[in-house]
Amino acid sequence: MAFAIGGEITDLVEQTGFVAKLVLVILLLFSLFSWAIIAAKWGTFRRAKVQSSRFLRAFRKSGRMQEIAAVAEQFKPSPLVPVFDGACEELRRQPGGMRVTALQRAIQIAASEELTRLERRLPWLATTGAVTPFIGLFGTVWGIIDAFHGLGTSGAATLRAVAPGISEALITTAAGLFAAIPAVIAYNFFMQEIRQFGARMDDFGLELLNTVERAQAAAQSQSQSQPTSYMER
Repeated sequence: MAFAIGGEITDLVEQTGFVAKLVLVILLLFSLFSWAIIAAKWGTFRRAKVQSSRFLRAFRKSGRMQEIAAVAEQFKPSPLVPVFDGACEELRRQPGGMRVTALQRAIQIAASEELTRLERRLPWLATTGAVTPFIGLFGTVWGIIDAFHGLGTSGAATLRAVAPGISEALITTAAGLFAAIPAVIAYNFFMQEIRQFGARMDDFGLELLNTVERAQAAAQSQSQSQPTSYMER
């Protein structure tokens, strides 16, 4: 039955006019690009979630930032690692003692850059979801115009006269929805994932600040005045 339905659709596509075929090709390109982005982002987000959980466990288990910095590279798919690296780099630039405000800005900048990286190519999904129904609607309108033209040419309101135009209208409408619906669902899902990553990075930034401040307090209590000691604890 599936082969029969597929054969019928193929026959209908072959019977459509040039404009309808052009619309279908455009919709197919939109759909292919969207599915490629969906597959790539799905893998990226899945790896990011797994590596973030592992990195957090390693960070909380170790009491020294130097140890985390040495092994952070293996958790690179996690967006938390660039936040940690940004904080470490800022600490290295503060030889006269830790400045909390500057460290907070460095963490926020790193988190913002990671969110931008995660959002890359997602606007294409939003564009696909917004544009493809209208492209399909254009094909629908054109098919109806062809149907009325067939009525005028034949001089009789027969099914043979209107069928080609109606088939063009229905096929392009369905193709537009087929391209738009997965793109909209994927876009909303990925944006929800990005919001969760953003919240996780904010929480990790606060946790990182607490760790650095505890290291500073321990250094002061032991009368150690080396500013680079934050990375060694």
